[in-house]
Amino acid sequence: MSRPESLADLARAVRENAYAPYSNFKVGAALRTPSGHVYTGCNVENVAYPEGTCAEAGAIAAMIAAGESEIAEAYVIADSPNPVPPCGGCRQKLAEFSKSDVHVTMATTDGVEKVTTVGDLLPGAFGRDHMENT
Repeated sequence: MSRPESLADLARAVRENAYAPYSNFKVGAALRTPSGHVYTGCNVENVAYPEGTCAEAGAIAAMIAAGESEIAEAYVIADSPNPVPPCGGCRQKLAEFSKSDVHVTMATTDGVEKVTTVGDLLPGAFGRDHMENT
């Protein structure tokens, strides 16, 4: 039986599909759910810059479309001198579908990795409990 591909392998592969003609900054993301399924995404730019989509958001959308809603582990890779953390919006998106202790690995294409947690990426995250009176 062959070994399943790692989140790193899958994020690296999907990164190659990124559509980044304006920044040339390709990002890939892979998410594993508690069921063991993996969902991937890559950034998709648009000439109207705010209309682009981050890799993490694409992977989350694929997870939701497949009927799952919890992230157990995340991996993000980009061609950068240092591991690139998710943007603020993606930190909030990760927090929506993860427990605060979920590991997020940020990596470079040269193999440098930094592991953190969703809670460390977004301390004091806005959550459902903030909306209890609505």
